Amino acid sequence: MLRLYWFLFALPSLLLFTACSSPQEKPTTAESTAQTTTLRVAAAADLRYAMDSLVVVFATQQPNVHLDVTYGSSGKFYEQIRHGAPFELFFSADSDYPRQLQAQGLTAAAPVLYAQGQLVLWSKTLDPVSQGLQTLLDPRVKKIAIANPAHAPYGKKAVEILRHYQLYEKVQPRLVFGENIAQTANYAATGAADVGVLALALALSPALKAQGHYYLIPQQAYTPLEQSFVVLKGAAGHLAATQFSDFLASAPARTVLRAYGFTLPR
Repeated sequence: MLRLYWFLFALPSLLLFTACSSPQEKPTTAESTAQTTTLRVAAAADLRYAMDSLVVVFATQQPNVHLDVTYGSSGKFYEQIRHGAPFELFFSADSDYPRQLQAQGLTAAAPVLYAQGQLVLWSKTLDPVSQGLQTLLDPRVKKIAIANPAHAPYGKKAVEILRHYQLYEKVQPRLVFGENIAQTANYAATGAADVGVLALALALSPALKAQGHYYLIPQQAYTPLEQSFVVLKGAAGHLAATQFSDFLASAPARTVLRAYGFTLPR
C-alpha cells in the first residue's frame, strides 16, 4: 500500500519537474504516427495532480498514446472550445459546461460523470480545523483566496459556502481571486493570501499537504460539484479517445481519483 501511494503522489511530481526542465514541442493537430498517437486534453485545474497520475498509469496500458494535458478554468475552456480550440477531450469541474457543448452539437458523445469534487479551507499559517469557516473572522486573516466565480466552478461553490455561513458580506473586502483553483492554491501556498477555499484534490497534493492544514467543508454547505468529461466532436471515432474514456472507468483510474479525495459515481 505504501508503494502504491508513493507511486500516486511522488512520481507525478517528478514528472512535472522533468517536464519543466525539458520543454517539449507540442503538436498542433491530432496526429497518429506508426509509434504514437497524441490526444489533446483540456482539464480543470483541480485535476492537475490526479490527472498527472492518471496519465502515468494509462501509459503503462497504452504506451503508444501520448496525452498532452492543458490545465485551466472550466469556464474559459468552454469558451475556447466553442470558438474552435483543438482539443479532443474536455474534463470540466462543472458538468454543466459539457452539457452545453453537447446541446450545441460540439461533442462526439454525451458527457460522462467521472467524479464529485470537495472543498476545503486551507492555510499555511493557521489551523482551521478547530474553528472551521469561523477562521475567516480571525483578525490575522487579511486576505482570503477563492477562484474567480465568473468562470471557475470552485469559485462559484466558494461563494455559495460563504453565503451559507452568512460570512460573504463580512469577508468580501478581503477576497482575492485566482484565475482558476490552481492559481488560488498558489496564492495561499505562497502567502499572497492567509487562507484559501480550495479543492480537496489540491490540498492532498504533495505541494500543499506538507505545508499547511485544511478543514474539510461539509457538503451540506454547497450544491454538489459534479464533474464530467466529454469527447469532442473532432475526436469522433478516435480510438485513443475511446481507450482513455474506457480507462477512466477502470479500477486503477478510480483508485487514483479516490486517492485525491474525489467522490466517485457508482
